Amino acid sequence: MKDKYTKTRTCVYNINYHIVWCVKYRKGILTDDIAKELKDILQQTAQDKGFIIHECAVGDGNHVHLFVSAPPKLAPSYIVKMLKGISGRKLFMNHPDIATKLYNGTIWNHSFYIETIGSTSEENIRKYINNQ
Repeated sequence: MKDKYTKTRTCVYNINYHIVWCVKYRKGILTDDIAKELKDILQQTAQDKGFIIHECAVGDGNHVHLFVSAPPKLAPSYIVKMLKGISGRKLFMNHPDIATKLYNGTIWNHSFYIETIGSTSEENIRKYINNQ
């Protein structure tokens, strides 16, 4: 369990997120080939921007699930912005036929779902704080 913590010069952290977003209009355009390419793009983006994608899955060809770990200096909204923006641009460049299935030149819905994932429950944290 030691490797669940990441150490930097100034902090030790274990910050994880479950992130989900959808293709615009829930169009099932993420075929197996495009999904594989998308996963590669997302992994490269995470590496370039300084966070880790532990798990990535495409569901029903129209939405993406990620399990991400990130340092505290990266805002969750920044992580999603980079992943959606870069992947959308690259997929449109590599697959111009996608644009014919979507309108306004955007592949992703503007919204997303994000949830923090911790190894300690809220109840345990409350007990710890109250016992100090």
